[in-house]
This record gives sequence, structure tokens and C-alpha cells, in this order.
Amino acid sequence: MAQRLNPPGVIFHWLNTSRSELRFADVAYVEANPRYDQKDKLSLSIELTDFSIYYSQGIVDELAHGLKEGKSEVVCDAGTLFKVSKDKQGVVTRTTLTKQWTDWVDYWAVDFDCESRPEIIHFAKSMGLAGELPGVVDVEAGEFIEFEERRTGSFIFENEWQSFRTRKDRSLELISAPHIYPKPGRYTVAVKVIDIFGNDTMALIPVSVG
Repeated sequence: MAQRLNPPGVIFHWLNTSRSELRFADVAYVEANPRYDQKDKLSLSIELTDFSIYYSQGIVDELAHGLKEGKSEVVCDAGTLFKVSKDKQGVVTRTTLTKQWTDWVDYWAVDFDCESRPEIIHFAKSMGLAGELPGVVDVEAGEFIEFEERRTGSFIFENEWQSFRTRKDRSLELISAPHIYPKPGRYTVAVKVIDIFGNDTMALIPVSVG
């Protein structure tokens, strides 16, 4: 499926686990490539080619040793997600939950021109270095605080296309629909991946069209 405006939340049902059983990570990697249209020079698609997570390395044995009987935890080791369980007799079993990199992806989205909407915040002109903090405004007396716009240097991500999983349909589209740019030039495409734990990772891809 694709182009849904309100993507679903994180899907945990297929893991048969809960947040309390999970050990989270801190490193993720997104790889995506532009696919140019040979006939229409202003058109291109984005292909998601890899997504890797390295939450922890080599801790499965350590986790199994310290696990209480009748309990289980989910852990990532060397980029693969395992569920480690210990029964009441102390027997430890390890079940592989992710068999390929696409199993990590809940949904992914593309902003084909991520620099088109700069993030802007409003500052009161009487605040900070420009002067003292504004006091209470008396609207009836016609008092007001004047604000100015400032760019933060960041940009607002817009979901122009996305593909996501549902409970009934676990398939995922890996190539976006074509996007046609209004004019030739260089653009920056942002690709955002939301993994099965709800963590998002973004990659920026420079492209030239026309």
C-alpha cells in the first residue's frame, strides 16, 4: 500500500511481545537510491535498498545467563532480532524474529524536495539580546508584542509518498511512485524509515534532474 496520509503506529503484534520485554538500540542505517526516468528527465523514483539496525553486539549469551525462569526478552545481536526465553526448567531457547532487512521496517516515507520548507520560529523582538523580556500585554490599551521570523537551519519533512504495513498485509513497496519536478535543477530528497519499535531514521540524497 502507499500514499496514506495518516500512517499507522508501530506494529508489535507479529512479535508477540511487549515494550517491557525489549532492549532498545542506538544505531541505524538507511540506504536508498534514485531511479531516473530515461524518457522524462524531470521524473524520478526512490528505491529503498537497505536498512540496518545494530542495537547491541554479542549479548545474547549474557542475557540468557541472567534471565529468570519463565521470562523472555527480545534483543538485537549483530543486526538480527532474537527472542530469548527461559522455561521453568531453566532451558533457554532463542527464536529468530527478523530474517531479512525489510522485516525491520514498519513504514517509510519520501520528501522529494526536503529543502522547500525551511523551519521558521517566531521570536519576540523585545526578548533576549534585543532587549528585556516583555511584560503583561494590555490588549485594551492597544499594547502588542512584535515578533520576527528566524530560520533554524532545519527543514520540515513532508510525506509526499509512503509505503506501510498493516496487520493483514505485511508486504512493503520498496520503490516509490514517480515524482515529477517543476523545473531542472539540484534537489535534496529525504527518506525517513520508521522501524518496528517506532524509532525513525533519515537519509538525505542529492539528486539532479533535467
